[in-house]
Amino acid sequence: MPTINIIIFSVLIIGGLGIVFGLILGWVGKIFNVPEDPIFPAVRDALPGANCGGCGYAGCAEFAKNVIADHSLINTCPVGGNESVSKMAEILGVEAKPMTRFAAFVRCAGYNDVADFRYDYQGLDDCNMAATLAGGGSKSCKFGCLGNGSCARICQFGAIEMKDGIAHVDNEKCTACGMCIAACPRDIIRLVPYDSKIRVACHSTDRGKEVRAHCEIGCIGCNICQKSCPAHAIALDNSTASIDYGKCTNCGLCVKKCPSKIILKF
Repeated sequence: MPTINIIIFSVLIIGGLGIVFGLILGWVGKIFNVPEDPIFPAVRDALPGANCGGCGYAGCAEFAKNVIADHSLINTCPVGGNESVSKMAEILGVEAKPMTRFAAFVRCAGYNDVADFRYDYQGLDDCNMAATLAGGGSKSCKFGCLGNGSCARICQFGAIEMKDGIAHVDNEKCTACGMCIAACPRDIIRLVPYDSKIRVACHSTDRGKEVRAHCEIGCIGCNICQKSCPAHAIALDNSTASIDYGKCTNCGLCVKKCPSKIILKF
């Protein structure tokens, strides 16, 4: 009997302490409670919920807090686009300024049949892993797509697929969140205006002779595209053609003139 009494007494003490601490925690919670901005749930729900970080914040909830504090951020969610901008503008009572839509583009056309390879890679199907090996990967062009699909796997929207050793982006599915850019160890993915028709599928800074040693169709920096562009929208950037989309009229003359056929029209 004494043992049973001790057990019962112990249970009562522990239970009592639990109640006391619970009351204390509840009281402290009420004192230090920070009331939630009633606008916050509405702004958060106006966002796509992708939590991709494309806006520069950790997730949609964090972005919602910041856009409430700073309305100038309202059109910096690439995934939500103009639909989210309109919703948030209505909630916050500010003017909705349309966003310029962008899409990711892979600056490489070094398909397996035109690119030179140092060796046959048999490791993990991961570009970052392949890039740690000798020469920075099996493809001899140090600027070329490694083709292991790290960008495709990280894309939440199914906008990237691998074709013959090169990543391809579906413009209609791409939300310009930028996750593929961060995932690429070769830094070959860039955001370009969604409605841009002319794109340079190479970013090698090597000279022409060296480019040809690694790839049959890389940009050789011949400057023909720059000279032939009537809008003066093309310049050579470290031996590679670069397009100023603010000037480009999508005429396509550079596509016709390029001897390497590395400037593409979509």
